[in-house]
Amino acid sequence: MKPIPIFRAKMDKKEILSGLEKIFDSGYVGLGPKTKEFEQKFANYIGVRYAVALNSCTAALHLACLSLGIKKGDEVIVPSMTFVSTALAPLYCEAKPVFADIEKDTLCIDLREIEKKITKKTRAIIVMHYGGHACKMDEVLKLAKKHGICVIEDAAHACGAKYKNKKLGSIGKMGCFSFHAVKNLPTGDGGMITTNDKKLYEKLLKLRWVGIDKSTWQRSYQKKYSWHYSVDELGFKYHMNDITAVIGIAQLKVLDKHNLIRRKLAKMYDKAFENKKWIEIPVEKNYVFSSRHNYVIKVGQRDKLNRYLASRGISSGVHYEPVHRYKVFNGTKSTLAVTEKVWKNLLTLPLFPDLKKEELERIAKEVLKFGEINNLS
Repeated sequence: MKPIPIFRAKMDKKEILSGLEKIFDSGYVGLGPKTKEFEQKFANYIGVRYAVALNSCTAALHLACLSLGIKKGDEVIVPSMTFVSTALAPLYCEAKPVFADIEKDTLCIDLREIEKKITKKTRAIIVMHYGGHACKMDEVLKLAKKHGICVIEDAAHACGAKYKNKKLGSIGKMGCFSFHAVKNLPTGDGGMITTNDKKLYEKLLKLRWVGIDKSTWQRSYQKKYSWHYSVDELGFKYHMNDITAVIGIAQLKVLDKHNLIRRKLAKMYDKAFENKKWIEIPVEKNYVFSSRHNYVIKVGQRDKLNRYLASRGISSGVHYEPVHRYKVFNGTKSTLAVTEKVWKNLLTLPLFPDLKKEELERIAKEVLKFGEINNLS
């Protein structure tokens, strides 16, 4: 039988190839008009005034912290149940990531834990919308306002997801998105920052292009060529290019369609696993419209099931081992009772728009067969 991966990108080939042909014919493939077009369309989609296209969500998280002036001696509250970039972003600014525990059911950061971890040194909170399920943003924003700190949304899993009918990435001070190959809007790689703050937007434009105040396109192709530019501050080579942007524009058109397919597939898993007490399925609270980036179950014999599925040609994975356990964070003391307990039971099953019904049924059948073999109730 054909192996089934955990993730597989679905690309709108016809639209992408048509767009790429046009920019290849134009002779310009760097940071230019297509990147600007993608930014404008993405900002409109999310419901914000500004968007800044980058080469990754890691870059987005870094620049989000940097643009807020986060520096050595500052603290940023983050979850540990996330990809490592969420917690690396403060470190890049020489600040300290302070890890907060999560809710057992949603796997999103726990509001009570945030409140416990706030100190006079806290400058920001990074909330991560795990699996595309929104954090409790009203409560988070209320708490942040009380303490005069900013909220950054890590929406790497959440492109197209909503909290109370608001698109994620439009609620905090800034939203950070990933267009990595396994994400809901895949371009191969890439990222975006969204914001309604004009000053932050203008600062981010410079920071993403090594501090330069004008892009090559602006100097070379608009009205009259000018070689001159200024470098006003330390920046980074983080910008997107028009090749990636063309792919992004095409993928944005089908994002909602693909997310609905993901949701349909997730419901099929839910139905297959209902009434199986040994399997805890993902939740979706009534204030959330999840993008269903992944389908993560909680099971007592996680590693054994992972190996069993692999023997049957089905890939599964763990998202994530808590990042505070990595050596790079050895200087950070953390007591995260829920995170430490629940991560040992997490298993990600295959979920992507091209997953066929018969493939999903095969996966579910093998998971249930594992339960029977091991006398799980």
